[in-house]
Amino acid sequence: MTPNREDYLKLILELGGDQQKINNKQIVSGLAISAASVSEMVSKLVKEGLVKHTPYQGVQLTAAGLQKASALIRRHRLWEVFLVEHLNYSWNDVHDDAEVLEHVTSSTLAERLETYLNHPKYCPHGGMIPSETQTIHEIKRETLSSYPVGTKIKIARVLDERELLDYLVSIDVKLHEEYEIIDVAAYEGPITIQNEEKTIPISYKAASTIFVDQV
Repeated sequence: MTPNREDYLKLILELGGDQQKINNKQIVSGLAISAASVSEMVSKLVKEGLVKHTPYQGVQLTAAGLQKASALIRRHRLWEVFLVEHLNYSWNDVHDDAEVLEHVTSSTLAERLETYLNHPKYCPHGGMIPSETQTIHEIKRETLSSYPVGTKIKIARVLDERELLDYLVSIDVKLHEEYEIIDVAAYEGPITIQNEEKTIPISYKAASTIFVDQV
């Protein structure tokens, strides 16, 4: 199934498209679809006034696009918190069901869900949850792939994408863990991180969607 426009808007926002331009390659990677499909959808989003496109640079959300994406992500992340905290979902299992629930959640239900959850600030993947009247502006962070050997980092947020989350579970990487980058392989090879408990090589593709803080 081809991702719909809502998935594009959410991904662009998660990648920082409220503050900077996101190129098609990043969208292709995040949604695991063809470049041609991305180009076609971007053209539609531009015509609908949801994104602005700059040739050879990428797309950025308009005010209308940011508002729509924020509302969708708010509902999605509230459901993720509920599923993890109350139905014992793991952080890599929540995405698909939250994806379904977000589209059938009214503003009233979202408000009541937020109150029931005691107004959570972040989802299980580290993304912020705005109030009903807010738009999302994630803390600007670089990805793991941006730093050189010797940098000490803390895993702060990961892209909410099922394949990535399954991969992180399989290699035992968790939110808030601290590591030192000990090797960066050439030609977009794996990036190896290490702490006192484990040494983990992470694919360059995954490292490009893991947002970190320096420590």
